[in-house]
Amino acid sequence: MMASSYNAKDEDGHITVSGPGGATLRSKKPENTAFKQQRLPAWQPILTAGTVLPAFFIIGLIFIPIGIGLYVTSNNIKEFEIDYTGVDMSSPCFNCSQNYSWNSTKPCTCTIPFHLDQPYESNVFMYYGLSNFYQNHRRYVKSRDDSQLNGAAGSLTEPSKECEPYAYHESKPIAPCGAIANSMFNDTLELFYNDPNGTKIQIPLNKTGIAWFTDKHVKFRNPGGNNPNLTAVFQGTTKPVNWRRPVYELDTDPENNGFINEDFIVWMRTAALPTFRKLYRIIHRKNSMVPTLPRGNYTLEVVYNYPVRSFEGSKRVILSTISWMGGKNPFLGIAYITVGSVCFFLGVVLLIIHHKYGNRNNNADISN
Repeated sequence: MMASSYNAKDEDGHITVSGPGGATLRSKKPENTAFKQQRLPAWQPILTAGTVLPAFFIIGLIFIPIGIGLYVTSNNIKEFEIDYTGVDMSSPCFNCSQNYSWNSTKPCTCTIPFHLDQPYESNVFMYYGLSNFYQNHRRYVKSRDDSQLNGAAGSLTEPSKECEPYAYHESKPIAPCGAIANSMFNDTLELFYNDPNGTKIQIPLNKTGIAWFTDKHVKFRNPGGNNPNLTAVFQGTTKPVNWRRPVYELDTDPENNGFINEDFIVWMRTAALPTFRKLYRIIHRKNSMVPTLPRGNYTLEVVYNYPVRSFEGSKRVILSTISWMGGKNPFLGIAYITVGSVCFFLGVVLLIIHHKYGNRNNNADISN
């Protein structure tokens, strides 16, 4: 019968075991240290009425004013939304929505009149919005080649396998590859102000400054370094299947063309929810004495290039001002008010309970 014997503890707390043949084994007992033996000093708060009640009232008194401030600030932001999907027969874009497809060669144009009841004083941000479009799908999010978008020459001719089935077309590498780039939003939106004297004034829309700085100057770069001839740089590649023109013809401005085109960069930052908006243009205020968008009648001209019927989606344009907290979003203010109100209410309830039953318990302890 085989036997083993235990020896004394080592200095580090381990126990050595003498096995058959004189072999020495070490047990799996943790080291004899304060951390591994859970002997570290600890502090456990004792919750009493004197500590809990003030905490509830302080949280309520802090959160409620902050929530009111956030809610008022959000409500002061002006926002106007125009749906131009064209689902209803009365919609100016109905014919475009019925007839257009990805393979259509002739663009369809529709005009949507609208009225602004109040002037927009500061800079106005123009967004396009899509609904029922799941940019957060796992395979869709992965369908891109970041090395190619960063200007790597090798990835330009040999796209990543993650881009499949949008990596090659007719035996040529696609630039930019992937499902995200292939489904890029490509409606053209123009805004006009209908002056009371009958003239139609086009509103200048700025197409630069809409992308994140890090995206524009770090993550996205054109291949070929400083070579201004993007036609030669992208030679041997082909455009995405659903695009009308190649990536090197997105803009006439060399600082906004190719992979560094800001419309393209904005689209490549995928949304987390199926209903989202993305920045399209910025209308800068030129004169402090004149509103950016005065009150009155306007016309939105849409070159209807982006079909949404296939996934039962919708399209819209949003005109919005912003504040120090960003765009219009009352949720944060409502959340602060709700949490503060609940804490204050619980504080009142617990205070009544403590006042009603606390003295009774204290008297019972004294008698005992």
